[in-house]
Amino acid sequence: MCSVNQRLDQQEPCASLPMQERIILVTGIQAAGKSTVSHLLAERFERGVHVEADTLQHMIVSGSEGAKEPGELSGETARQYELRQRHMCLLGRSFLEAGFTVVLDDIITGEEWPTVQAHLYSLPYTLIVLAPRVEVVAQQRDRNRSKRPLGEDWAVYLDDVLRTTMNGIGYWIDSSEQTPEETVDEILRYLFPSKEC
Repeated sequence: MCSVNQRLDQQEPCASLPMQERIILVTGIQAAGKSTVSHLLAERFERGVHVEADTLQHMIVSGSEGAKEPGELSGETARQYELRQRHMCLLGRSFLEAGFTVVLDDIITGEEWPTVQAHLYSLPYTLIVLAPRVEVVAQQRDRNRSKRPLGEDWAVYLDDVLRTTMNGIGYWIDSSEQTPEETVDEILRYLFPSKEC
């Protein structure tokens, strides 16, 4: 059994418990902890895969278009964002069909959610929304992460869009005061309420 007080490397994979393969989709604003939590979550399964949409974006080595300022995506930037989400879902489907539990992570708002759902059609999936307080993200996490900080304007904009367009969709976690490991434990308790993970 997995215990909150055990070190991660001492934990028995939760996949050793009776369960079926699934896709777990983790979203939230920048610096909410999506990639860290998703990677740790995937490690907790006997056969776990983490597909990070940012990594797919970095595969475009020439002609990559990213958002320059807060606001709705348009033109080539929007097209590449949809492309990375489509390929994230395609990889998720492929790994799931090969018998893995798959954790996908990206920033997904209500505008993109129907398209992502269509890409995951007929697959078992669960949406997890990491929703730390925006001031925690803007003042602490975004500045201290290894990826390029996006700044407070992005944090405020994305937090508002996420809370407005995704309200009531998925399982929301205020991870402001949690370590990544504690967030993973909460996700596992949600996914497997009858198990001790």
